[in-house]
Amino acid sequence: MVKSRGCAVGRVGAVSEDAGLMANHRVHVVPAVLALANPPWQRDVWLDAAVFENVDHVFHTLFDDFCDADEPERFLGISLRTEEEVALMRELGVALNSAVAQVPDDTDEGCLRSPSWPEVVAVAGRLAQVMVANDLKELAALHEWPRRRRGCARARGELGR
Repeated sequence: MVKSRGCAVGRVGAVSEDAGLMANHRVHVVPAVLALANPPWQRDVWLDAAVFENVDHVFHTLFDDFCDADEPERFLGISLRTEEEVALMRELGVALNSAVAQVPDDTDEGCLRSPSWPEVVAVAGRLAQVMVANDLKELAALHEWPRRRRGCARARGELGR
């Protein structure tokens, strides 16, 4: 097994169970964070009763199902890649809890009107930027791995036989 910038790869196209778990969690966490960072999306999607996604869905994703924004350290290496992501997720959890505590009617519209909601959007924006950048780095490393491997094989004289 070869270790490639944080992703264990056994052969081209095969990814370790840890990397698979990370991908499964991030495919839920990253879109939830992106949604929190996007007020037009929040108004257009969360306030439309015909759409599945709403604030409750985001809370379950970030606090219950794929992370724990109150104690994100437990998810380092599972849904969070770096200590910076952990710190920002904790900050997002604090901001979300604060915003929800200010909503008397417990509705999506109430959350969006919360005096603390702009802080949620700002923290989510910072976290989204870091998460997407980290995912792009990981994707680039996975994309480069076969070429580096071929280069090593070429240097050992194993190609072209």
